[in-house]
Amino acid sequence: MRYISYLLALIAGAALSFEGAIYAELGKTVGQIETSFYNFFMGSIIMGLLWIFFGKGDLSYTLKAPKWTLLGGGLGVVYLTAIVVSVPYVGVGISMVAVIIGQLVMSMVIEHFGWLGSKKTKINKEKIFAVISMIIALILIN
Repeated sequence: MRYISYLLALIAGAALSFEGAIYAELGKTVGQIETSFYNFFMGSIIMGLLWIFFGKGDLSYTLKAPKWTLLGGGLGVVYLTAIVVSVPYVGVGISMVAVIIGQLVMSMVIEHFGWLGSKKTKINKEKIFAVISMIIALILIN
């Protein structure tokens, strides 16, 4: 299952690059905020249909869930809108590498402190070297 998870993550990363390029282009004609709205509107329709036909959870639990666990939707808006704005200026590659660097750094901090229910994993020299390598990659891609 571990290798399938790696494959799924790679596919998701590829999809995000396509999404960034497509929405950057759409943003030139309909507007950047409007593009983000379109994304979440269409995503809501698609997810609503999937939920109706395949959902097995309890959506009403969101009213009882800890409020901090509901922040993901807002963070998705920040992510997508930042991509729509940045890709036309710096390109898909630089935007995606910058996103990955941000993910690596924040993931390391979250796991180091065990925030948000994650397992504590100390920051080590290998992880720091990985981030430095990604920063070098960002510079070289530029």
